[in-house]
Amino acid sequence: MKRREFIQGATSLAALSVMGSLNYSCDHEAGLSRKLGKTGFKVFPVGYGGIVSMSDGQEASDRYVSWAIDRGINYFDVAPSYGDAEEKLGNSLKAYRKNIYLACKTVNRLCKEAEPEFEKSFKQLHTDYFDVYQLHSLSTQEDVDQAFGPGGTMEMMVKARQEGRVRKLGITAHSEEIALKAMAMYDFDTVLFPVNWMMNMLNGMGTSLCRDARKRGMGLLAMKSQIHRRWFDRSEDRGDYRKSWCKPIHTDRKELGIAAIRYTFRLGADIILPPGNFKSFSFAVDHIEEILNQPVSSDETALLENEFSLVKDYPFF
Repeated sequence: MKRREFIQGATSLAALSVMGSLNYSCDHEAGLSRKLGKTGFKVFPVGYGGIVSMSDGQEASDRYVSWAIDRGINYFDVAPSYGDAEEKLGNSLKAYRKNIYLACKTVNRLCKEAEPEFEKSFKQLHTDYFDVYQLHSLSTQEDVDQAFGPGGTMEMMVKARQEGRVRKLGITAHSEEIALKAMAMYDFDTVLFPVNWMMNMLNGMGTSLCRDARKRGMGLLAMKSQIHRRWFDRSEDRGDYRKSWCKPIHTDRKELGIAAIRYTFRLGADIILPPGNFKSFSFAVDHIEEILNQPVSSDETALLENEFSLVKDYPFF
């Protein structure tokens, strides 16, 4: 597939203000679900990141997933690079597969590596289709050049979508510059990106991407909404948060955690994927109605600004 075949004209949509106030329905009968961009999916505002199921054993994964399903969570995201998460989550989701949206991804940039991994993911997750399949962790121009070039993973992904094995295509990235380039090259359905209070305050990270995703009608999935800072070093006690790649806001700091998540939704996220531990995930789920019912208050802004002054020298990357 030629590179130019991926370049598509942007759809003309009315621009939405990224920083404007957002109105969310919290009616119990209607539920908290909202549209995930142009996908047509209606999703709970908190998704389940597969790392929650990683390394804790099958019984724990089953318990986590059952808890999530009981509370309306219907978007589950996993990757082959998440240890044993595909195996554990796949087993836990067997009974629920038809009632949830399942997203998977690949870090491979060439079809010859991506294709066997793709097939293995189907087997591990006990499914014959993915609702979303994503180019994972785009970080450099080389990543983009390889994935979109001859023999690149995009060839496999587009073919899989045409064959009905994948319903929607997306990307994940930590580089805003690279994400925006990829978004301009193909009409993706979703983007998963760090939308974090501290990094946005530090250098505006995420603002341009949120705005562009909204213009394109892409579903915006936010990771790292509850991240506090990077870990200082390997000796820092991680406690219940050992699986998180960065230090989450401890759940006993309720006000700060709520303010941080509200900040992420204010920037334009459709849903959040909390850090990879059950405590952070359950905190977000337990407080999501409270979070969405109110805008970021002046007291919360002051709280975040004060906390920013303490952690700004320790960004998560």
